[in-house]
Amino acid sequence: MRNYDSCKRVLVTGGAGFLGSHLIDRLLDLGHDVVCADNLFTGSKRNIEHLHGNPRFEFMRHDVTFPLYVEVDEIWNLACPASPIHYSHDPVQTTKTSVHGAINMLGLAKRLGCPIFQASTSEVYGDPSVHPQTEDYWGNVNPIGPRSCYDEGKRCAETLFFDYHRQHNLDIKVARIFNTYGPRMHPNDGRVVSNFIVQALRGEDITIYGEGQQTRSFCYVDDLVSGFLKLMATEPGFTGPVNLGNPGEFTIRQLAEAVIELTGAGSKLVFRPLPTDDPMQRQPDITLARSTLGWEPTVQLDEGLRRTIAYFEELLSLGSRTPD
Repeated sequence: MRNYDSCKRVLVTGGAGFLGSHLIDRLLDLGHDVVCADNLFTGSKRNIEHLHGNPRFEFMRHDVTFPLYVEVDEIWNLACPASPIHYSHDPVQTTKTSVHGAINMLGLAKRLGCPIFQASTSEVYGDPSVHPQTEDYWGNVNPIGPRSCYDEGKRCAETLFFDYHRQHNLDIKVARIFNTYGPRMHPNDGRVVSNFIVQALRGEDITIYGEGQQTRSFCYVDDLVSGFLKLMATEPGFTGPVNLGNPGEFTIRQLAEAVIELTGAGSKLVFRPLPTDDPMQRQPDITLARSTLGWEPTVQLDEGLRRTIAYFEELLSLGSRTPD
């Protein structure tokens, strides 16, 4: 492992987003200077407002589809809308964010000679025919469906990262993120955890697509960020991709029932047709993360849901349905 204690100047794209803002908090806690770049399409000023006045934090409103010229010691590329509602709003722009954004950030890393981290996704596996999913599985992805802008955009970004590594000897780290939840999720992002919690807290029925038997593995955000840091601290020869997620597998119906119980809501379950290309199974094989990073998640689903519910209770009590 590389020494990750020395102070660095770090760029985090998508830093005002759910994951990016938690990562920035941890990087600042480690003593680094952080430049946050975000166009605020899905990111929120609320997520980083507690950092205003911190002399080691700098915010830049910037879209990664355009080149960025800064001097930093490492780059974390997290910029991309990640929920179906957001990435399908402008699918062409979503693809451009993944692909042009990767090209611009890789070009910057090449010029600076610095390591670069790519936040990839379990969606590169599509609707998998292998269960659980290992990093050597190539996936089962529809290249022309309504989710393709995100799935294929992230797959192409991985291609670019590995080509820059092979062609320019760039130090890359690629993490494949499985369903992550926690405070600072956008209340209207259409993701299952935030959907269920917000519906329950508002006393609404909980909407389940399909019969609720599709499975997901839910990783609490603090665990995921710990995995990020451990991956970035590996020696330059280790590139990934590495699955980062919680291998605990739950049906969507089990999640809905847990949310109802923890909120004390009287919500009923309402079933709707399953969206196109929605994967039926999603569970990470984290053998590589355990063996190489010494990482595995520690926060159990009930505890993570309690923390997330508390966040949304506060958010809704402020009457803030859509944060800035």
